[in-house]
Amino acid sequence: MLVTGGAKRIGAAIARAFGDAGWHVVIHYGRSQAQAETLAASLPSAEIVSCDLADRDEGPAMVEALAARLDDWRVLINCAGVFDLDTADALDPEIFTAAMQVNAATPARLGQAFLAHARSRTGRRLINITDQKLLNPNPDFFSYTMSKHALSATIPMLSMARQAKEDRVYGIAPGAILASHDQSEAEAEVSHRMNLLGRRATPDDVAGAALFLAGGWLDSGETLYVDSGQHLLAQPRDVLFLARG
Repeated sequence: MLVTGGAKRIGAAIARAFGDAGWHVVIHYGRSQAQAETLAASLPSAEIVSCDLADRDEGPAMVEALAARLDDWRVLINCAGVFDLDTADALDPEIFTAAMQVNAATPARLGQAFLAHARSRTGRRLINITDQKLLNPNPDFFSYTMSKHALSATIPMLSMARQAKEDRVYGIAPGAILASHDQSEAEAEVSHRMNLLGRRATPDDVAGAALFLAGGWLDSGETLYVDSGQHLLAQPRDVLFLARG
């Protein structure tokens, strides 16, 4: 399996979970080479790869190169992303361009390359990490949220276009899990419990969902929400600001 952004944060939790479950893990990193090397060394079977996901062609080339040498490549998880602040009343063109490329266009092209070239004896699984904001929008992180909507739209389309019935295309929509942007841990402890269960979802929850989807038990095209019910609550702003009163 390959996880993009696998050196840190949620991506690293996914890499560890698959490694502990006996998978060979390919950890993609952008600038976090040291973290990727340390994580790979801690897993039973792992390697690292690097490319710039902001570049139009590097990601698909990486996938094609891996597909040429991996005999049984079953899972690709698009986890890497950028998360920068602009708002519904002030779109930032640079933030928008980066978000749409890294969070939407590149994962879509990675998925297309994976489904076109990867070989697997038991069916392939493409899993895109989206966001609970799909069903619980607010006006903050405007470009980021648009990019996740765009990525989510690829899930049913790629599912419909797949050539092998054994293949699956899925989404995982996490809620507030790790401190993000300029959020302190104290703020995260408050804001990440603003959900129906009053419980912080964890990176391991997302990793467990990814392992479940890797089994292919759900129909292709489905998205799992891993957010302790956050997407069922209307929130006027991003939890980053709600925690600050």
